[in-house]
Amino acid sequence: MIAKQPIAVLGGGSFGTALANLLAENGHIVRLWMRDPEQAEAIRTRRENPRYLKGIGVLPGVEPVTDLATTVSASELIFIVLPSSALRQVLQPVSALLDGKMLVSTTKGIEAQSFKLMSQIIEEIAPRARIGVLSGPNLAREIAEHALTATVIASEDEALCQAVQAVLHGRTFRVYASGDRFGVELGGALKNVYAIMAGMAASLGMGENTKSMLITRALAEMTRFAARLGANPMTFLGLAGVGDLIVTCTSPKSRNYQVGHALGQGLALEEAVARLGEVAEGVNTLRVLKAKAEELDVYMPLVAGLHAILFEGRTLAQVIEALMTGEPKTDVDFISTSGF
Repeated sequence: MIAKQPIAVLGGGSFGTALANLLAENGHIVRLWMRDPEQAEAIRTRRENPRYLKGIGVLPGVEPVTDLATTVSASELIFIVLPSSALRQVLQPVSALLDGKMLVSTTKGIEAQSFKLMSQIIEEIAPRARIGVLSGPNLAREIAEHALTATVIASEDEALCQAVQAVLHGRTFRVYASGDRFGVELGGALKNVYAIMAGMAASLGMGENTKSMLITRALAEMTRFAARLGANPMTFLGLAGVGDLIVTCTSPKSRNYQVGHALGQGLALEEAVARLGEVAEGVNTLRVLKAKAEELDVYMPLVAGLHAILFEGRTLAQVIEALMTGEPKTDVDFISTSGF
């Protein structure tokens, strides 16, 4: 079925473009949908995405389109690569066309009012669709440049996982499967917050020991929070947890890292986001995550500290000092301490 139909990619940003190219390389016809007709025309005529992925050729099998209803009607497999703030607005008008479709979310964010993950919002909009999540250490430009990369497709629907593996798996892109959709998606959303702090630490010249400590304690916080919400903590030992956290917190190609780096250079938050020119989901996630952690009484000192830096006038040095003087906890929450 998929081989005879175009595969839809909704969202013409850097990751959407890279994903569309991967699918085209594997011999599939791809409809790359975007709202901006000028951007679609630029890709159609120049065969590259000059706004988000300059210098990377867009393959002939990728067709830029702007008619959303026609695009989703023609496809059984649809990858959703939209900013979290736009997801409802884009999908709601075509909700009736999504029945029975395989919808794969790649958006790593949390809705502010409801604390819903993107796949949960999709489920609400299209309750009769088949839903999965794609997440992992997947920097768009590296994928587009054929750096060896792995990702996770997560869904309770095993056939959906197999379908995504079949169309995406290639010589430079490896696709693993997971049944923990909630844990995989939560890991992808939470790590963006810590990447901002990691970018700040790098900008301020903090040591490798310090950066390693921040990343490792970030993993502990993420896992503690996710387990409180019912996710499997072991999921965070995989690509969508520690794998994604490492790349997002260490690479200058990471959008959230770039925002943090700019903040460390003295830019205001608004200036840092404006310089990026793309959505940095970690800023929005931080606000809702801090509120949810307080509501659930989950100990997340890094989240509280970053919130204090961005919105309460604190410095990174003050936050790290508070972290160092806080009461020591166990290293890994989910290992028994009996016999210590």
